Amino acid sequence: MSGSAIEGFLTIAERWHLSIDQAGALLGDLPRSSAYKLRPTPKTLGMDQLTRISYVVGIFNALHILLPDALADAWMTGPNDNHLFRGQSPLDFVIRTCIPGHDVLSMLDALGSGQ
Repeated sequence: MSGSAIEGFLTIAERWHLSIDQAGALLGDLPRSSAYKLRPTPKTLGMDQLTRISYVVGIFNALHILLPDALADAWMTGPNDNHLFRGQSPLDFVIRTCIPGHDVLSMLDALGSGQ
């Protein structure tokens, strides 16, 4: 399971044009050297990292339901005036939060359901 989770996460990181530092931060402050090794030598991920990846995948999928592909891929890294982000990018917000992505995914799910 870790191998496919890592591959999916890295594919999303590429689509969002994340730096290796940003990708590592999304996985819980994974050191740069460890982040570089994810693809060639996948390791077994802990529950925290798998949970973080599940939120990233959920956000990615929700964005692609709500927006055209190019906008969906750019949304995470652009400034956002939603009260949740206060002018910063959703990516910066997700990196700063304890369980990254929960609030963002909840907001996107609500938008998708018309709430």
